[in-house]
Parts: sequence; C-alpha cells; structure tokens
Amino acid sequence: MAEADTARVLASPNFRRLVHERTRFAWILSGLMLAIYLVFILLIAFAHGLMATKVMGTISLGLVLGIGVILAAFLLTGIYVVRANGRFDDLTRDLNREIGR
Repeated sequence: MAEADTARVLASPNFRRLVHERTRFAWILSGLMLAIYLVFILLIAFAHGLMATKVMGTISLGLVLGIGVILAAFLLTGIYVVRANGRFDDLTRDLNREIGR
C-alpha cells in the first residue's frame, strides 16, 4: 500500500469508527472476563467454606464456578465473533468501498 493510500485510510471517518468501535468492544469484553476471573479467584482465596459447599454428590460449588469461568470465556469469544462478522465486517466493507477496493 502506497503512503498516499495509507494516509487516506488513516484519515477516513469509516476507519476511525471501525477502530473506535472494535477497540471499545474488545475492552468491554476483556473487562467482563477479568471481572469474572477476579471474582472467582477472590472466592477461592477468601470463601473456602462457600467454594467447598457440595452442590451435587461430591461436586463442589468451586468446581461448578470454575467450569462457569471457562464457559464465560467461550461465550464472550462467541459474542465477539458474532459482532466481528457483522458490524465490524460491515464497517470494513464500507472502508474498502470508500478507498476504492
């Protein structure tokens, strides 16, 4: 890509919108995952009795919540993929049309 093309892309309102929306969305999802993980770790550190509570046979609440943390990561990844394949792809298409690709 020539320098003129690069400058045109960087100056484009569509490019700025794409970068802003994608960055904001990624930070929101990252913050959610961090909060979920932090709560889980704090429960492990400070709520031994609660985490050791049996919920079904020998299965403890800690195990259930641990699986929940893993499932939350998959869910948040899925949410990002849906958004990327929808809104972000639309913005990328608009940007490509704008710069003539």
